[in-house]
Amino acid sequence: MLEQHRNPKLRFDQQVENSENYVLPFIEQSLNITSDIKVMEVGCGEGGVLVPFLQRGCNCLGVDLAEERLELGRSYLPEYISKGQLDFLNQDIYELAFENKYKHQFDLIILKDVIEHIPKQEKFIPQLKKFLKPGGQIFFGFPPWHMPFGGHQQLLKSKLASKLPYYHVLPMPLYLGIQKLCGESKEMRDWMKMTKESGITVERFEKIVKQCGSNILSKQWFLFNPIYIYKFGVKPRKQNWLFGAIPYLRNYLTTCAYYTISD
Repeated sequence: MLEQHRNPKLRFDQQVENSENYVLPFIEQSLNITSDIKVMEVGCGEGGVLVPFLQRGCNCLGVDLAEERLELGRSYLPEYISKGQLDFLNQDIYELAFENKYKHQFDLIILKDVIEHIPKQEKFIPQLKKFLKPGGQIFFGFPPWHMPFGGHQQLLKSKLASKLPYYHVLPMPLYLGIQKLCGESKEMRDWMKMTKESGITVERFEKIVKQCGSNILSKQWFLFNPIYIYKFGVKPRKQNWLFGAIPYLRNYLTTCAYYTISD
């Protein structure tokens, strides 16, 4: 397990820097981020991704089902909360009360390293669109499932199981069996099983976007995910156009995909 997985403040600081250097500039290819922009991040954790948007003067809502992570965010960002610029909410966006309150409220919705953990993405992405203002956009950043660590095995405690690439594409019994042999807990194996079941490829993501009537405004694939500079000391590198042009193969060689979509 990497240090940032044990140290929430370090993870928060890395989220802030990554968002400032990569997420916000990518979004600005299709949406000018000014103080009148209203932002919601789904699966916000401690809220680090939102900080550059708060610094631009945006009003932000962070939504997450993990209350303990929201509490950390409240402790890290009290100045924005106290002046009413930021709110954190522990709620499911499928709830009718949430939908009634926030329908058509946001210019931008952010999902950074989240969509690959959501079951039934064909239902979830159209649900997100309900909260957009006319002309609003959604940002997605995710690791394509077949990339070397698409199973998030780097979160495991075992040195072997956490550093072994690509084995998450094995049949489920073999995948979980390796983790059991390496001493991983049943709770962690259940989480890895859920992650395997919800993993998403570039092709499937683009198909869902098309099926729900949205358009891709911008996209960028990375050979080396920008966040890898913190995890592995590897500098970010965009995917070569040639590998990016080869369907399915690109999933094995692309460690991160950025998209913005809109109707």
